[in-house]
Amino acid sequence: MKALRALAIGAGMLLAWQAVVSLTGVAHYILPGPVRVARAFAANADVLFAHAFVTGTEIALGLLLGCLLGCVSAILVASFPPARRWLLPVLVVSQAIPVFALAPVLVLWLGYGLLSKVAMATLIIYFPVTAAFFDGLRRTEPGWLDLARTMGGSRFRILRHIRIPAALPALSSGIRVATAVAPIGAVVGEWVGSSAGLGYFMLQANGRLQIDTMFAALLLLALMSVALYFSVDALLRLALPWQAEDAGSTLPESP
Repeated sequence: MKALRALAIGAGMLLAWQAVVSLTGVAHYILPGPVRVARAFAANADVLFAHAFVTGTEIALGLLLGCLLGCVSAILVASFPPARRWLLPVLVVSQAIPVFALAPVLVLWLGYGLLSKVAMATLIIYFPVTAAFFDGLRRTEPGWLDLARTMGGSRFRILRHIRIPAALPALSSGIRVATAVAPIGAVVGEWVGSSAGLGYFMLQANGRLQIDTMFAALLLLALMSVALYFSVDALLRLALPWQAEDAGSTLPESP
């Protein structure tokens, strides 16, 4: 049923796209129709998938590192007051500076290769994971903590057996948000400076006024992002079966 609904939504969007092109008579070099984009996709499929592999690798590595660093930071901030006093201001400052403005600096420091794009994706992913997990850790039911302390539970055991399991639903929400925004970091990094990836390919196609080819790359990036989100969502549902059935059923809003 969900697959049929997804197909119906996709078909409706394509029909609406074609209707806009047909009714407005817009030039194909401004907004190509879906048929023209499909032809460009078929003609450049090998190149598109090669660049998609690069972008997908950047997104996957950034998501993994961002989630790992975010979880570690949240546990440190929630468990140790001295770390909280030092790390919280760093988190605030990291969000006060537009992450996109750091892209040229990261490319300058880390080069035009994979590393700068992974770092960019990691920075974008880091804050939503840290904030969501920290919020879940500090909102643990007080009665559970009091009972654990009464029974002689150590700080580490309380963290491992009570606080972290109780905060996993909040962490899953943060990971869903991070998954939705992960492609932004990789593509922006490719726009600033790269020699491969869908962002790089889109810039090259746009510079040559191959707008249908650029839209084909954009469509492939969108399909990759949607597939990644729903894959992560399905894995989180399997890992956290006690969550409410409707949790994570809608796409998060982009920041």
